[in-house]
Amino acid sequence: MPIRDRLLAVLVAVCWGVNFTAIHLSLQQFPPFLLVALRFALIAIPTVLLVPRPKVPLRWLLGYGIGFGVLQFVFVYWAMSIGMPAGLTSLVLQASAPFTVILAAVFLREKVSARQRAGLALAVAGLVGIALNRAGVQGSAGLLPVLLTLLGGLGWAFGNISNRLAHTDEPLRLTLWMSVVPPLPMLALSLAVEGPTAIRQSFTGLGSRTGLLALGGLAFTVLIGTLVGSGIWSALMSRHPSSTVAPFSMLVPVAGIAASWLLLHELTPAVEIACGVVVVLGVLIASRPPRREAAPPAEIRAPVEALRSS
Repeated sequence: MPIRDRLLAVLVAVCWGVNFTAIHLSLQQFPPFLLVALRFALIAIPTVLLVPRPKVPLRWLLGYGIGFGVLQFVFVYWAMSIGMPAGLTSLVLQASAPFTVILAAVFLREKVSARQRAGLALAVAGLVGIALNRAGVQGSAGLLPVLLTLLGGLGWAFGNISNRLAHTDEPLRLTLWMSVVPPLPMLALSLAVEGPTAIRQSFTGLGSRTGLLALGGLAFTVLIGTLVGSGIWSALMSRHPSSTVAPFSMLVPVAGIAASWLLLHELTPAVEIACGVVVVLGVLIASRPPRREAAPPAEIRAPVEALRSS
């Protein structure tokens, strides 16, 4: 992997880490469910008008949109709106990786090696440590945001499974069209839970410092976090083995915690940083590709390779 592509991978991780700070700023102005609807609507409208739909089964496109777009961000934005720190969110959301391994074993019948099981156990231990520390410091008020973020990671994992089952060779186009799924259900949820009054009030005072920061955060999330970040990442994944590119995503919580400290003055307790290192180590162990085995017979090699390439 040339140095230019390594730097691009680091840049994507930084963009995705800073994205959590951008979300925090937007949540100071907009209620969480409405913010999710706005985030995806700003991508969905030009996508429908300008981008051809990828050639994938509709059920997997919907599954990707519901898992990655709706379930993940319902819980993540909800958690952050009730006190989940931006930096810690970027860390706990790494639970999506072990969740994906488990779901792939259940629904895709993928084998889980002993090394992967050890990695999963290590990641879970780190997450439990974070949850217990939050519960010990803040009681149930500190534990609930962590649990909601974990549910967001589970939603992301369901989206990952649908993405893999889509078997697309147009990952960026699939990502863009996934954004078409969340806006309407999220707007309906916002109307039902947050109410028209809260929605209307969130559009007042946009010229204030809080409002401008919120709009800037939303623009960063849409343009940098989603379009630029996903675009570069898709290009890197198309040029290099996933096992070479994927580990760079482990830099996301590092960038997320650093950005929240620099920009929001959030302090992450040392015990939670230590637990976070355990989580990242476990995810790295669990996500390492298996050792190369003897080639299977030709009649079954093709579908196996097709699944891996997805």
